Amino acid sequence: MSTDLQPYAAHDSDTRGRRYPDPPHPYRAEFQRDRDRIIHSTAFRRLVYKTQVFVNHEGDHYRTRLTHSLEVAQIGRTVARCLGLNEHLVEAICLAHDLGHTPFGHAGQDVLNDCMQPYGGFEHNLQSLRVVDELEDKYAGFAGLNLTFETREGILKHCSKHNARQLADVGERFLERHQPSCEAQLANLADEIAYNNHDVDDGLRAGLLTEGELCAVDLFRDHYETLHRTGNEISRRAMIHETVRAMVNEVVTDLIDTSRATLADASPADIEAVRTAPQPLIGQGSAVRVRHRELKKFLHASLYRHERVLAMTRKAATIVSGLFECYMNDVHAMPKAHAGRAVEWSGELGDAGKARAVTDYVAGMTDRYAYSAYGRLVDSTVDTDLTR
Repeated sequence: MSTDLQPYAAHDSDTRGRRYPDPPHPYRAEFQRDRDRIIHSTAFRRLVYKTQVFVNHEGDHYRTRLTHSLEVAQIGRTVARCLGLNEHLVEAICLAHDLGHTPFGHAGQDVLNDCMQPYGGFEHNLQSLRVVDELEDKYAGFAGLNLTFETREGILKHCSKHNARQLADVGERFLERHQPSCEAQLANLADEIAYNNHDVDDGLRAGLLTEGELCAVDLFRDHYETLHRTGNEISRRAMIHETVRAMVNEVVTDLIDTSRATLADASPADIEAVRTAPQPLIGQGSAVRVRHRELKKFLHASLYRHERVLAMTRKAATIVSGLFECYMNDVHAMPKAHAGRAVEWSGELGDAGKARAVTDYVAGMTDRYAYSAYGRLVDSTVDTDLTR
């Protein structure tokens, strides 16, 4: 591992290890192996057909969960390199953070959570951990991907105390009110930076937002007007790209500068000192944080609540809830392995076990597979254009 790592970074040689014994690799470090296992997972490949904001079939140029995850990883690695953190660990967390996301983005998540309320609810962040711990089926010696503690810690960004008690080592920090590693803190912020700024790009491309509307947001307006004042003749497409690029640059630069100063003041001796710090050590300055929060509020009001997005949400809700009900009524409508798991868990835990098995299957679907299954099992007249 690089000698450029700071003492408080996550060092491969000091990992808390894996759930199942796994001999070290001769030429790949531990967090590299995690990154590689994630990239080669089935769940990672499925992200290319899972909604970010716009359903995959609406256009080839919109972001999907896969392209979003790659953009998060790019931001995360850049900042990690500047701060002397472990790039491989940051990349692994960034690439895995959405593995448990449902079809149809947040619409699918909300519906599954409603369906699962009698059985403990559903949260895509916890589902991402289930994917890497239990649901991936690729290795002879263990279930899941058998990732290191540090990667699993980073994937689990949020957790209730009830769920934390069921998760052993990776849930302890939520009970003890500790921080995760700097790498995990960074991955969380890189996710927010990527989706806030890049959703501006997709919203403008789709015609759901206009530059005039976005000029009500300081972060956008300042960079957009600066480009206009240059007097250069550039296309609208380039103008939007350059504006978003400048927005990301401002936020990322502030993140680096602020975190560097915070780390210097705190001077944590090692990763355990990071975990026991009273506050996160990776973060943004107050001024940029306010500007970024303003952008986030604008997107929630003007993009995520846009009628075209809400139309997709309503139809997605019908599809996901319809599939959940169908499989709960007849688990054998699922493929054999999933049906077998539902029968087994139903015997052990009753309807709660069956519901969890059904949810694991539905959550793993891509958008287009969910369309197909719903049309085949529930309603053959379903309109596959969710925007109508």
